[in-house]
Amino acid sequence: MPNSEHIVSQFDRDLEGIQAKIMRMGGLVEEAIAKSAEALEKRDLALAMAVRKADKAIDALEEQVNEDAARIIALRAPAASDLRTVLTVFRVSANLERIGDYAKNIAKRSQVVIEQPNVPGSASSLRRMARQVELMLSDALDAYIQQDADLAEDVRNRDLEVDQMYSALFREYLTHMMEDPRHITPCMHLHFMAKNIERMGDHVTSVAEQVIYLVTGEMPDEERPKQDKTPYDMGV
Repeated sequence: MPNSEHIVSQFDRDLEGIQAKIMRMGGLVEEAIAKSAEALEKRDLALAMAVRKADKAIDALEEQVNEDAARIIALRAPAASDLRTVLTVFRVSANLERIGDYAKNIAKRSQVVIEQPNVPGSASSLRRMARQVELMLSDALDAYIQQDADLAEDVRNRDLEVDQMYSALFREYLTHMMEDPRHITPCMHLHFMAKNIERMGDHVTSVAEQVIYLVTGEMPDEERPKQDKTPYDMGV
């Protein structure tokens, strides 16, 4: 019968393998966020297509992570604290996969917007918003690996900045559409892209909350504040 020390060692090795895949997945997602925004700003159709194709690798990694985590539960029967670690893996990978999907959606819409009249300053504003989410994701992944609840809470709080950026862009696009009817179609697409980035921020925040759960055993109680509810009140 295998001794408990050997079982613990094997569990640790299995978990290290999963976490390496999570970090690989996170790196690909960060790259997708950056490149989807860059494709729009530079009006680069080839880069937008590359982002869409690269999403398959993110999806494949999520499947591998889920399979590995399920195998650990089946074979290792982890105790309470270890089970919490494995369950967190499922949730983190699911959030990363959704962020990757939003980056793919941005790239898809970029291919349409590039063919439309240029809306001055819109692409650079979106790229700044995407960069904010990218930095949040990087810190959330660091918090996950380091099991740093304070850093995770900082990431959680910074989502308010993303919400504020989204609200500002929402108003900016409305102004462009009212001032020039030629901007209606591109601004509609740009708005949905901004909303995709705002949703990315929500999923990054979910990763941060999973880190807090992993470290403390409890999910954060307080709801994150929304600075401006105008777009939500309008049913957007």
